[in-house]
Amino acid sequence: MARYTGPVCRLCRREKMKLFLKGPKCDSMKCPIERRPYPPGEHGRDRMRQGSEYLTQLREKQKARRIYGLLEKQFANLYEEATRQQGITGENLLRMLELRLDNAVFRAGWAASRNQARQFVRHSHVLVNGRRVNIPSYRLRKGDVIALKEKSRGMIVVRHNVDTLDRQVPPWLEAGAEGFEVTVRDLPLREHIDVPVREQLIVELYSK
Repeated sequence: MARYTGPVCRLCRREKMKLFLKGPKCDSMKCPIERRPYPPGEHGRDRMRQGSEYLTQLREKQKARRIYGLLEKQFANLYEEATRQQGITGENLLRMLELRLDNAVFRAGWAASRNQARQFVRHSHVLVNGRRVNIPSYRLRKGDVIALKEKSRGMIVVRHNVDTLDRQVPPWLEAGAEGFEVTVRDLPLREHIDVPVREQLIVELYSK
């Protein structure tokens, strides 16, 4: 499975904002963007200047792609599917991103980051409707029940995340089974998606 394997803190610095890709480290003073709030590279400080309209749209697309951990081809395919659905394209895109299995594991509070949630899914720690699913991009539907396997609930990293992460389960998910099970009660609405992304700029970029 292709994925980005480089230093993720560079991605946050490139977008000049925290994307919360490293879990607890992002909330501490160890976060590189606290010490170097400018893009990486030799000419990083020069990139602080205001760019063009195209650059603004591109950066918004890159931000969304990096938050959810998708490669360019995956993101473009998802956008094409969003354009074929009824409703607002930008909201359709964000809804499909939120309904990814790895994102639901992250939203449930079992993982400190989406990268860690993806690892849990790939290592078969997650069940969907009682069946093992190890595909991070698996798209959930209304009524699906996502749960951690019984053996996985006792893992130190999972217990630590459940006890220490102060993350509220979004309204479109319903928690149960002592916090180790969530149900997709409804499809996520735009007001329930708290990612700092202006989806209309992404639509404008792909519409050119």
